[in-house]
Amino acid sequence: MMAREIMTRDVITVHLEDSVEKVARLLAEKGISGVPVVNDENKLVGIVTEGDFIVRSKKLRVPTYFQLLGGVIYFESPHRLEEELRKMTATRVKDIMTEDVISIVEETPIEEIATIMVEKKINRLPVVRNHKVVGIVSRSDLVKAMVGMKKPHHHGEERQGE
Repeated sequence: MMAREIMTRDVITVHLEDSVEKVARLLAEKGISGVPVVNDENKLVGIVTEGDFIVRSKKLRVPTYFQLLGGVIYFESPHRLEEELRKMTATRVKDIMTEDVISIVEETPIEEIATIMVEKKINRLPVVRNHKVVGIVSRSDLVKAMVGMKKPHHHGEERQGE
């Protein structure tokens, strides 16, 4: 079995100039943990995941506070946190994405996909044709294929961005 048989074809992508805020909202609304990043030619240039947001948020200075008699006392201004959050959401996806993306082609065998995911500790692999995203394989797609739950797609291939 190959990537083309288990991949999700209707791939959500984001543009490298999209705001971090927009992408965070998209991940939350769609219930997904990462998306491929494309350029103006719709070519894969990166990937952004929940992990990128977590790493990014570590740079924020969260105000220290303690609770006293049911009230909260801040040692730093909550306005400073607001401003830092605003700065974070003003940044572009290109500022937080992983540029060194590992991708696969439609002919990649699922055994190789599993090996890549385990060895590289990644959860999803974009499937590309001529550097353009045509699908994505997640760990859950792989598990479903391995237990025979996900049936191969028999309909014609869909082309995105063409």
